[in-house]
Amino acid sequence: MNSPKNTDSLHPLEIQVLRELGKYPQPLSDLQLANHTELAPSQVSMAVGWLLTKQLVSLSSETTTTYVSLTTVGAQYHQPDSSPLEWILQSVTTAAHEGSAPTVKDLQGTGKFQPSELSRAIGILKKEGVLQMGAGGVLEMTGKDSVTAKDLRCLLNQVQEGARPLDSFGSDHQALLRQYAVKRGNTQEPFRIDDHTERTYVLTDEGRNLLPHLREGAAQEISQLTPELLKDGSWRHVSFRKYSINLRPPRLAVGRRHSYREFLDTVKYKLTSMGFQEMRGELIETEFWDMDALFMPQFHPARAIHDVYFVKNPKMAKKIQEPFLSQVSQVHRDGGTSGSKGWKYEYDPERAKRLVLRSQGTAVSARTLAQNPPVPGKFFSIARCFRYDNVDATHATDFFQVEGIVLGSDINFRTLLGLLQLFA
Repeated sequence: MNSPKNTDSLHPLEIQVLRELGKYPQPLSDLQLANHTELAPSQVSMAVGWLLTKQLVSLSSETTTTYVSLTTVGAQYHQPDSSPLEWILQSVTTAAHEGSAPTVKDLQGTGKFQPSELSRAIGILKKEGVLQMGAGGVLEMTGKDSVTAKDLRCLLNQVQEGARPLDSFGSDHQALLRQYAVKRGNTQEPFRIDDHTERTYVLTDEGRNLLPHLREGAAQEISQLTPELLKDGSWRHVSFRKYSINLRPPRLAVGRRHSYREFLDTVKYKLTSMGFQEMRGELIETEFWDMDALFMPQFHPARAIHDVYFVKNPKMAKKIQEPFLSQVSQVHRDGGTSGSKGWKYEYDPERAKRLVLRSQGTAVSARTLAQNPPVPGKFFSIARCFRYDNVDATHATDFFQVEGIVLGSDINFRTLLGLLQLFA
């Protein structure tokens, strides 16, 4: 664009941005352009995009900074003794002063936190040696201080003042922030980690040559003839923006297969090429095959309504095939002949019949192994699974899990490494 007449097709937003960039010798960022022109950030972004396409401006620099901020959960945790770690410590300490000791069930019964939050906090405190399980499953203090609780309180206080760059924290604190940051499948976390990219722009030689030829009054121009303008006759007294018939038309977005579907097909092709046979299973599964057969205890918090979708009607399967039900229930109770000590609880065979939407693809592998598949053999599945999540642009309630099993009498860890290398 080196002719003055080509400025007629420039949008008023483009003209404002060009003039603002022409006032300064140094590059300007999106935020600076928005502040100087009093345009909305979305308008600046749109105008800059057009100007980049027309090669009237160019990108000068691009800097990405990772920031940490508090979520609504973090704001709640920031209140005194309101994080799960601090609340558990306070509850157990208070109970000890009163001559009693709470169990995990007692803490869950208060409804203060989700079972998964309490389970993680108790696990951390036990690992640190701050809590121990006493007789009858009661929780007891050991007298040690919790480093995690102390560090978490420090981070809550710092981030509560406003978003801060992640690299302003030490490596240990960065690891803790990432551990407690919002991630896929778990939005109930105190911290959010986001990348903020700042871009700066300068005029190109073509853009600078156009500055003297930019038309005045562009901000008052109208780019679209509306029914209202025709109806009241005001179109006779306004200035319309000229259009260029030499501009390229918009690119057509033709239909194509979804990129994720193409990725899954690629995975399937690779695995079948390596000699794997595909396993298939039902979307509706019993708790027995979805969880019990995988040695997940019936009191595990991940089996609650917060993580699993239960079928409304019918609620239960008619029966669980034997001898699998008896064998699995025995392993849960005391380990049976497996060599394990089991989970030491009274297994409920009725709960095993409850129907759920399949929450993990390993249920397909469990059913396949129960059917006495040929040995040696290699099997895989790309199973559609369902778990509770807050639906947004990047999260859904269903996902695909790739599952693979290899059977043989002479396989070892090197076999696994070889398969992974061959797949990659």
